[in-house]
Amino acid sequence: MSVFVKQANTDDIPTIQNIAAITWAATYHFLSEGQLSYMMEMMYSNESLQKQIQEEHQFYLACEINHEEISVLGFTSVCDEKKEGIFKLHKLYVLPTAQKKGVGKLLIEKAVEYCKQNDATQLQLQVNRFNNAKIFYKKMGFTVLYEADFNIGNGYFMNDYVMGLDIF
Repeated sequence: MSVFVKQANTDDIPTIQNIAAITWAATYHFLSEGQLSYMMEMMYSNESLQKQIQEEHQFYLACEINHEEISVLGFTSVCDEKKEGIFKLHKLYVLPTAQKKGVGKLLIEKAVEYCKQNDATQLQLQVNRFNNAKIFYKKMGFTVLYEADFNIGNGYFMNDYVMGLDIF
């Protein structure tokens, strides 16, 4: 597998939305259909993604070259939290068929590289307490900083661990 990471732009919104739809269905089976729909619209509508890409977040795509054809295997987004060197990994999703093949690791490495270029001292993320991705993040060096329940509106909460990785 020949995988590389590239910066995403607004032209990549349909690809990001497609990967999110596929991975969310497999990942968040413990959330209600109503909450999933609400969160997908909130975070992955065309308007939301355009704003994120243009104003706040740095998106990256993990791409595979196979017989001169490029396919996207996953994506991540990271941004400056404007809190004394703290950056946040907002999204990291890899297609189920590409998981456990180093794709997530490449995306984390790219996010860390971006953090270093921007003088970050820590990269933080939130992961649902029922999401097995916590194991992956621990392998990548993240530690649990605390637990929190975040009100995201419409009567829904994100029940998360906040994890951090010190950047050197």
